[in-house]
Amino acid sequence: MAPLAATLAAFTAMLAAVQASPVATGAASPAAAPSAATTGASTVGNPFTGKQIYANPYYASEILSSAVPSLSAPYNTKASAVAKVGTFAWLDSTAKVPTMGTYLADIEKQNAAGASPPIIGAFVVYDLPNRDCAAAASNGEFSVANNGLANYEKYIDSIKAQLQAYPTVDTVLLIEPDSLANLVTNLNVANCSAAESAYKAGITYAIQQLNLPNVAMYLDAGHAGWLGWSANIQPAAQLFGSLYTAAGSPSQVRGLATNVANYNAWSIASAPSYTSGDSNYDEQLYINALAPLLTQQGFPAHFITDTSRNGVQPTKQQAWGDWCNVIGTGFGVRPTTNTGNTLADAFVWVKPGGECDGTSDTSAARYDYHCGLSDALQPSPEAGTWFQAYFAQLLENANPSF
Repeated sequence: MAPLAATLAAFTAMLAAVQASPVATGAASPAAAPSAATTGASTVGNPFTGKQIYANPYYASEILSSAVPSLSAPYNTKASAVAKVGTFAWLDSTAKVPTMGTYLADIEKQNAAGASPPIIGAFVVYDLPNRDCAAAASNGEFSVANNGLANYEKYIDSIKAQLQAYPTVDTVLLIEPDSLANLVTNLNVANCSAAESAYKAGITYAIQQLNLPNVAMYLDAGHAGWLGWSANIQPAAQLFGSLYTAAGSPSQVRGLATNVANYNAWSIASAPSYTSGDSNYDEQLYINALAPLLTQQGFPAHFITDTSRNGVQPTKQQAWGDWCNVIGTGFGVRPTTNTGNTLADAFVWVKPGGECDGTSDTSAARYDYHCGLSDALQPSPEAGTWFQAYFAQLLENANPSF
């Protein structure tokens, strides 16, 4: 991978030729929206309205260095267009936190130069001890047994310092994918039960410390096929509510994120066979059912939904719980606030399509059996590394197409 500074310079030059697409494609004229660089951050209400999400240079560099050279026309040109889509950057290790400052500085510079619409940062906070407690593919760097919570708090402190260094840059944070959902359904797994108190304490610390004026936070709420079941949805709402209240109801917690790195339809006419038994068989049904339960618990009922890989419906999943590199998928709707549902702030791209979910190598330490199933594209590399065949699949099946 090219050094970050060189990558950032190259990507900025590319964006100069073609302006990134705004998130709020149907909002009021972006030119009328105030620049965060000149008026200060504003995170009251929907943080995506009248803004565009920063197209993070790391993902762009993966596409431009790995995907584009290996693709023939017209897909090489289409791949270059993917690189311009605003996509969340994952802070999945302490080593990646400094890149946050690099990106925020670039956003500040572009906004000061009159970026229209103004640009917001978007990051995934993802480094809890015993991370990915019910699986293996995305295990993190901290463990509960080895000072994990204290290390996690230092990680959060370092993120806070980056945000405080750029107070004029509006930033959206997605807090800890899969974590609270695992506490709803997987406490029978020893690794999850061992992590329960650390997960709660760590997320509480995160939403308290990152409760800054220029920040909007969304906690992760799994997806319809996980917490949307009748047995899970009420306990999930109670968990979100109790944690939020215990943390002091932080003002910058905006709501919940769904379908992160998953494949579910936002709205589908009839229930696919693999959803049998779940009345909330798409993400819109799920958030519509969850919202009143959250309101009862005093938790803000606003949502963002990841559409980065849900372009093909129904999917080719054999079971709804199959999550690893599912075959036949495609890029979905680009980031927008035109959701058609007042509960949904935006459709966003959280998962950088082409970064692998997990390895199919059965001898690997982080092998998870889901990555070896018949509905998983194989052979696949380690989680988080570039998976060119998967990117090509997403691009070919993109809906809408590039």
